[in-house]
Order: sequence, then structure tokens, then C-alpha cells
Amino acid sequence: MPPVLEVRDVSIRFGGLQALEGVDLDVGEWEIVGLIGPNGAGKTTFYNCITGIYPPDRGSVRYRGRDVSALPTHRRTALGMGRTWQNLGVVRTLSVLENVKTAQHAHISYGALSGLAGSPASLTEERRVRRNAEEILEFLGLLPLRGEIVGGLPYGTQKLCDLAMALATDPDILLLDEPSSGMAPEEAHRLGETLRFLRDSLDLTILMIEHHVPLVVGLCDYVYVLNFGRLLAKGEPQEIQRHPDVVSAYLGEVDDAAS
Repeated sequence: MPPVLEVRDVSIRFGGLQALEGVDLDVGEWEIVGLIGPNGAGKTTFYNCITGIYPPDRGSVRYRGRDVSALPTHRRTALGMGRTWQNLGVVRTLSVLENVKTAQHAHISYGALSGLAGSPASLTEERRVRRNAEEILEFLGLLPLRGEIVGGLPYGTQKLCDLAMALATDPDILLLDEPSSGMAPEEAHRLGETLRFLRDSLDLTILMIEHHVPLVVGLCDYVYVLNFGRLLAKGEPQEIQRHPDVVSAYLGEVDDAAS
């Protein structure tokens, strides 16, 4: 079976900084794959290349066998590539429910005039959108907070709202950017259980940038390690955990900080 996501030789330079150099990555169907590395390693830049925010100087991105390297971000989203953000993609002044409803805009079939006029078709569609949003929030345990303004919620809960918005785009593959950021260890453990449940129940494929090493080791099927914009190592989590170059470049730093 071909990979869901196939990235080859992706490279990008910003002025005098070579942010990525010849990075390859595969994500297979229904896998949970981790992408780790020190701060500044190029992980979020790599995501931006995958999702079309940055056009790489060299390399290609294939999604389900199709070369999407030239497609804009919204076209990649419509194909099934959903994403969360390191610095949150939520609208802090809207409620939790309103954020998740807004994230479904690409799948709304009525036009602006029908919406303004309150046509029967638009009202039916709005009910569907609300129902979908509430189902997603219930899935993530956020339904009791649906009326709360996102900006007033704890940062870890806001990250879950960001995940809910990504799910609302009806993705086949989820690209998560530090989903456990701002969470206590117990919350991060519950997040891991939630992501595994989402993968199994919704047939999702997941690629995740994550600094919380126990979450990566306990959840991921395969792990890639970036360092200074280059691929340092790849393998199964336990193998990566013991890799001497990874320990010195990244895992050792985490262990020192945690002690």
C-alpha cells in the first residue's frame, strides 16, 4: 500500500538560513508518526511546506499518490489534509462551538445571499453544521464548554479546541503541531488515548510534532528526528529513544530539563 503522505527532498532557504535540506518522510495509512527535534530544527517550517504555506525551493509533496506540491493550502485541505497550529488557529473572541462551526466553511454548500436571506436550504445546512460541531466537541469531551469564549479557557483546552477545528475539516490525515503544549503530564496522557481513539474510530492517519517524549514513545508507530533542518534519524520509538545522536541532540536536553 502506498504512503498516504510522501515527502521527498524538501529544501527551503530563508535568506542566509538553510531551514530545511533534503528532508524525506513517509506516513502510511492509519499510522501515527512523530516528528521530533530541538527548538529551531525546522519542524513547523516542514509542516508549512507540506500544507502549502511555504513553497519549497526543491522537493515534492505527494498525497495519496497525487503530487500536490503546486496546490494552494485550501485545495490541500479540501483533499483531506487537516492541521493544527503551534500558536493556535482558534478565534479567541468566539465561543468553542462558533470556532468549530467556522472551521466547516469549506464544506458549506449555500452562498452568501442564501445565508443572508435565511433560505430553507441555508437553515438546513446550518443545522447540519451545528450538529457536526457538537458531535466533534462531544468526541473530545468539550461539549460542556461549547458556549465558553475560547480566549478565557486554559491553554491546554484551547489546544483541544484547535484539534476540534482540524477535525471539522473532515480530514483523512491530521498534522498536529505540538498538541500537548500547555498540558500537564496527566492531560498529555489522556490526549494520547484520545488520539489513538480518533485514529481507530475515524480511520485517521496522524503526523505529529511533539516535544513530550513519553507521549511520542507511547503513541507513535514511527518517529522522524530533525536537527538543523536535516533528518537526523528515523525508526521505531524505542530505537529512536536509544539512538546516541538523538540523545545528544534532543532527548538528553529533555531529560535534563525534566530533572
